[in-house]
Amino acid sequence: MCNEFLDDADREVFEEMKAKNPRRYQIEGLGNWGIAEGLVYNNWEELDFDIQKLRSMTDRGDRPIYRELYGLDWGFSNDPTGFIACMVNEKTREIFIFDEIYGYRMTNLEIANKLKEKGYDKCLIIADSSEPKSIEEVRQAGIQRIRPAKKGPDSVRAGIQKLQDYHIYVHPRCTNTLIELNNYVWDKDKDGRVLNQPVDDYNHLMDALRYACEKIGQNNFSF
Repeated sequence: MCNEFLDDADREVFEEMKAKNPRRYQIEGLGNWGIAEGLVYNNWEELDFDIQKLRSMTDRGDRPIYRELYGLDWGFSNDPTGFIACMVNEKTREIFIFDEIYGYRMTNLEIANKLKEKGYDKCLIIADSSEPKSIEEVRQAGIQRIRPAKKGPDSVRAGIQKLQDYHIYVHPRCTNTLIELNNYVWDKDKDGRVLNQPVDDYNHLMDALRYACEKIGQNNFSF
């Protein structure tokens, strides 16, 4: 972290992170990257792929082979906002993550403006359903195709199991996605036994990925 490039709001975020979440501060504040034990996802790799080439690929019926999917997880002060953009090939079971938005203290208007800036304002975006007010505010700010994610019983674990059946490629520019994939781990009980649920940390882009891909694997996967 280079303090000379941080404004007062950024410094406040990192000071609070340092006090409340030292592990996250070591990684995001000081840049001490590492690979944690007990990763939720081991089925991924960093790859400098050509997104335009994937977009141009079609089947014999001239239909795109890869579907573009987008997910959004809300955050503000303690937790970051996370948006993820990916392409999915269900036949080969491949997911290509090609873009992200990641930031603290982003207002809903700032989120909408960032989506417009990146050209995603006409895309279908599946967002965390826990904040219907935020969904409506972003919609009113010009992101008309934002929709709430469908959360059912045990949806986190079910979504993880689904994504574990795919091979995930992450473009090098998606640095925060890479950080989360290297630090999103299974929880443990007091005796050190691994539980069948992830730790509630380094999961904002991971949640956004689950929302984006909620319909993959369904026979009627269409929008």
